[in-house]
Amino acid sequence: MNEPYVKQHIKNGVGYIEFFHPSHNSLPSSLLAELARTIKTAGEDSNIKVIVLKSGGDRTFCAGASFEELVAINDEDTGKEFFSGFANVINAMRKCSKFIVGRIQGKTVGGGVGLASATDYCMATKFAAIKLSELNVGIGPFVVGPAVQRKLGLSAMSQIAIDANSFYSAHWAKEKGLYTQVFETTDELDEAVTIFAENLCNYNPKAMSDMKTMFWRGTEDWGQLLIQRAKISGRLVLSDFTKETLKKYK
Repeated sequence: MNEPYVKQHIKNGVGYIEFFHPSHNSLPSSLLAELARTIKTAGEDSNIKVIVLKSGGDRTFCAGASFEELVAINDEDTGKEFFSGFANVINAMRKCSKFIVGRIQGKTVGGGVGLASATDYCMATKFAAIKLSELNVGIGPFVVGPAVQRKLGLSAMSQIAIDANSFYSAHWAKEKGLYTQVFETTDELDEAVTIFAENLCNYNPKAMSDMKTMFWRGTEDWGQLLIQRAKISGRLVLSDFTKETLKKYK
């Protein structure tokens, strides 16, 4: 399994959307665009009642944005476009009329924490520690910040954003409200996700859609807000400080 992909299959009314990249499920712009399109299409598919978002492999749910693309940014427009990738996926998840259940099997970093936070109900294994590492490379979690803050609260979000070197355990993330349940193994996680998602399919789709609208009330400006945040990151990544810092990680 070495080729990146975004794929979807439907079983018992559940649309399973899976992404993969051999670099610890980091997401380049092309994969982010495909993921946003797939989520939008699934939201419009009458055969799908509930969506499950997952990633391939066992070790990492998502390592965030593509580092190779990050270090190649040389102008503000490219920077804005790059950082808009996660913004577009989060907004697709936000606007999707169907509940999205997150299946987090391993560590998740940066933009991956934003994806987990943008799900409507999220389950994980005990290996699913989280980290917002953006400050380490001279930027910040500006794009994913609103989604993470909405789910964890300002105090917890600011804690992990400032402490950019540390992974916070899955149980810590559960205590703060990101995960609803934490399982010992991936098999236990998969069984629980399947049972939960298929049970949701028995409920009134209109009721679930209206509930989702209620839960996301107050985020109507995110279409503009997250793109504005992408501009901030796009400018910061061009700073001398960040460029010098990125050289150390090459």
